[in-house]
Amino acid sequence: MWNRRHLLKSSAVGFGSLALIDLLSRCGSATAIGSESAGKPPASGPLSPKSAHFEPRAKRVIFLFMHGGPSHIDTFDYKPELTKQSGQPLPFDKPRIQFAQTGNLLKSPWEFRQYGESGAWVSDLFPHVGGCVDDLTFIKSIHGSNEAHGGALLKVHTGSDTFVRPSMGAWISYGLGTENESLPSFITINPTLGHGGVRNFGSAFLPPIHQATRIGSSGASMKQATIENLTNDKVPADLQSLQLELLGDLDRLKRSGPGTPADAALEARIESFELAFRMQSSAPTLLDLSDETAATLELYGIDDSPTDNYGRACLMARRMSESGVRFVQVSHAYWDQHSELKEKHTELAAQVDKPIAGLLKDLKQRGLLEDTLVIWGGEFGRTPTAQGNNGRDHNPHAFTWWMAGGGVKGGFSYGESDDFGFYAAHDKVHVHDLHATILHLLGIDHERLTYRYGGRDFRLTDVEGRVVTDILA
Repeated sequence: MWNRRHLLKSSAVGFGSLALIDLLSRCGSATAIGSESAGKPPASGPLSPKSAHFEPRAKRVIFLFMHGGPSHIDTFDYKPELTKQSGQPLPFDKPRIQFAQTGNLLKSPWEFRQYGESGAWVSDLFPHVGGCVDDLTFIKSIHGSNEAHGGALLKVHTGSDTFVRPSMGAWISYGLGTENESLPSFITINPTLGHGGVRNFGSAFLPPIHQATRIGSSGASMKQATIENLTNDKVPADLQSLQLELLGDLDRLKRSGPGTPADAALEARIESFELAFRMQSSAPTLLDLSDETAATLELYGIDDSPTDNYGRACLMARRMSESGVRFVQVSHAYWDQHSELKEKHTELAAQVDKPIAGLLKDLKQRGLLEDTLVIWGGEFGRTPTAQGNNGRDHNPHAFTWWMAGGGVKGGFSYGESDDFGFYAAHDKVHVHDLHATILHLLGIDHERLTYRYGGRDFRLTDVEGRVVTDILA
């Protein structure tokens, strides 16, 4: 006897044509591609918009993740005492556990300058971002718990460096749903497939529909950026619709019997197929930048070297956020300078500085920055002590992130590291606190966003986390 499981296993109609077009969530009423409902929030289903716990300050997030650990003391955490004592031993004990051994203090190779009305100090690595400091909140006292890239990435992305847990984007998707039924709620652009790999953007025990849709991978060219298996060129849309109606009929027949148990894994896959079908008409236009003005392309540094690749990724992020994607991550690698600090940080910053500033300016002029939270940071910082004679080691004990828009103060700095930038010293912010604050800005109480699995309730912040209320506008 045929049922939907047999059909799914044996059918070769293609990825898009296995979608059910809301047959499960809308009792079999199919919506054609390009219909008037396209672009609207889904009326029901796992990605339907959900009410926040309280009035949100932000509706969506763009996470600019700098993989490898950019040096906070060479970018946004100015340490004049480090310059004065460069070459001298660190005047207090180093951590008991270190990733590698380091020597004496090493001053920054870059000059720092004050920008904006706030007078924020920014190094010469980021002059374009420096021009945006009055829209930024710097958090200079972040600390984590892992000296290795893999554990540190997992901590930043999932809240745990030892267990498989849902990623931050998946939690936000689960908590709030999407604003556009034809697009995913969570997209990651050029993510690393190492150092935690897909766990950094996976859903773990949350329903799989909340994991990220991936565009490219670390180092990929954005000119050829695409979503794998997005379109089905072999089967026309009308035939796909007929096939989907048949699958819907079979599904309803299977579920009409008394006491028929639900197949959660199969239901989750069908939900992803539904979304994939709808995405065939919506997603390609987001990846096509040909309708952007020359001024916008120039703002992001597109068609220029070395900013073209990250500029394209940032512009795609704006287009996706504008179209209703709840969480967009744009990764950049590889900020891990155990040697050649000056050469490599200079090269990497030149690739991202103008595109990031372009993104902030573009969001602001479109009125999107008010309810879009932009976050910049890596998995940890770097040591103020030298590794070799021109590098810095991993430092999870103090590092800097910044936020913009979405309800945070502009031209503001919170927390401090010590005089050399080795340890978070005042108003410390743990990674759990960071996650609690991000959720709060989205209108989510981090203690109430839970999911029962394996006999207990889980949350992004585990059993910790406090909201850093001082940075709220």
